Amino acid sequence: MIFEHPTPKELGYKFPAEFALHLATWLSWPHKEESWPGKIDAIFPSYSLFIKELTKGEKVCINVADEAMKAFAVSHLQKAEVDFSKVEFFFHPTNDAWCRDHGPAFLINTEAAQKKVIVDWGYNAWGNKYPPYELDDVIPTLIGKKLNIPVYNPGIVMEGGSVEFNGNGTLLTSRSCLLNPNRNPHLNQSRIEEYLSNYYGVDQILWIDEGIVGDDTDGHVDDTVRFVNEDTVLTVIEENATDENYNLLQHNLKQLQQMRLLNGKQLNIIELPMPDKLVYEGQRLPSSYANFYIANKSVIVPIFRSKNDDKALQIIQQCFPSRNVVGIDSTDIIWGLGSFHCLSQQEPFV
Repeated sequence: MIFEHPTPKELGYKFPAEFALHLATWLSWPHKEESWPGKIDAIFPSYSLFIKELTKGEKVCINVADEAMKAFAVSHLQKAEVDFSKVEFFFHPTNDAWCRDHGPAFLINTEAAQKKVIVDWGYNAWGNKYPPYELDDVIPTLIGKKLNIPVYNPGIVMEGGSVEFNGNGTLLTSRSCLLNPNRNPHLNQSRIEEYLSNYYGVDQILWIDEGIVGDDTDGHVDDTVRFVNEDTVLTVIEENATDENYNLLQHNLKQLQQMRLLNGKQLNIIELPMPDKLVYEGQRLPSSYANFYIANKSVIVPIFRSKNDDKALQIIQQCFPSRNVVGIDSTDIIWGLGSFHCLSQQEPFV
């Protein structure tokens, strides 16, 4: 194992929690029809509402391929009456829209002369499931060049949706994803932990085992467990004991109950229901209320025309008293097997 020295951690850089203040949110405009077969046109109203909500509290930076894609995006954002003074387009062609996984990981050090750096992890479309992905793989470096921010290249595959942070030294992830042989077959758990520690600036790695059924990422944690402050997590549970997610999520819950933070404290665990089972064209979709995005002014939650939508929104609102919790219909978006958190990546304010 050869790290670049000094590593971001050695220089005092850390990946902030999502609930810390943002400068901007980064997105990659959706354009790959194979990601939403027969349905891509249906996603743009909800996607545009997402952007409108983001602009109430921060800038939105959108990767597009060219002027034609920019014009297409502008036409949809105009229909949603988005504040264009808060939107900036970047001509960075992508293969797909999942900016959480292919976008830049921004680390900060408020004491350093260079207060912000980018980590450009390797990206292989969740274990080489959806080639080509070479455009997505270079997005962080392109953004680093554009913003004149130094870029680190750890040289291993890592996706933003697979890791969750409390902003105080702890990272939470899942074995089903990070230890899957389709990512980094040459690395065991302890070596992956070394990479996470050195390139995210964390001191503790906590592991759950499972993801939810239908998740083609092999179990990203942003569909199951999310930090809402330094010592509190929201975790989804399935209330129907006959559902195939029931045992998986009970297992994760038991693991969370046994965890201790760096200060020795137990996690404060808040249970979040799952939406009704969603199947489209015979395929179980990975619908989950945990795939919310914490913006400066809002928490934007995917909802699914389910009886549990209102209950989930109320639980999440109680966790974020200073933010407005907004549900946006994700029934069409989830056909792409991800939602608002998967589509976005925060740039911290420093």
